Amino acid sequence: MSVAKKDYKRITTKTLIEMKQNGEKISMLTSYDYTMAKIVDTAGVDVILVGDSASNVMAGHETTLPITLDQMIYHASSVVRAAARALVVVDLPFGSYQSDPKEALRSAIRIMKESGGHAVKLEGGKEIKESIKRILNAGIPVMGHLGLTPQSIYKFGTYTVRAKEEEEAEKLIEDAKMLERIGCFALVLEKIPAKLAKKVAESISIPVIGIGAGNGVDGQVLVVHDMIGMTHEFHPRFLRRYMNLFEDMTNAIGQYVDDVKSVDFPNENEQY
Repeated sequence: MSVAKKDYKRITTKTLIEMKQNGEKISMLTSYDYTMAKIVDTAGVDVILVGDSASNVMAGHETTLPITLDQMIYHASSVVRAAARALVVVDLPFGSYQSDPKEALRSAIRIMKESGGHAVKLEGGKEIKESIKRILNAGIPVMGHLGLTPQSIYKFGTYTVRAKEEEEAEKLIEDAKMLERIGCFALVLEKIPAKLAKKVAESISIPVIGIGAGNGVDGQVLVVHDMIGMTHEFHPRFLRRYMNLFEDMTNAIGQYVDDVKSVDFPNENEQY
């Protein structure tokens, strides 16, 4: 059953909690540059995630691990300049928060001051509790991230579905409740069983955003390049492609090349 959308002129962390209370689903997409963020924001997406997936999508790395804090700040500042309505959440990259709560706070402060982002996102549960608390105590909003945590890919050894076993599922539920208790405003659940994700969403009052976590959560997030088909080699079950831009752009650019070679472009109407 769909719920009527309220016309929010600016999305805040408080807005997202209100949307959950009202039963309105939350839309979230990634962006890493001004032009894409402008399109995403204009289309009415509620949350723009400046994800460390920029490491894969924008830089061509195999994992999210290589991207640096300076690079995340660059991408985030570009997105913030475009976002008139959406809440902008910025990933803290690998190595900027895991080992030292003081370093975590310094990293979060840099993102907020230098990019103008509205919140930060961290991967993990109780093992990074002190880092999250330190950031929250400074007045910086934090979004949690549980389930498949790509920054831990070498620990897991695979991108397969997480929390299928009872012990891991129970830990995930406990971590979700802990993240709510210490003050996180929302939570991403990645690639976990739909029934478990629904149970988590129903057990906490903060919004739960899913990716590969079924439709029983409070919202959905996808990587925009995957959703519009600019990438074409990534085919997880949870991905719905709304366009095939890889094919369309390849054909258009190929036509441009042909037109240049044949001296069809520019024609008399396209020159001075």
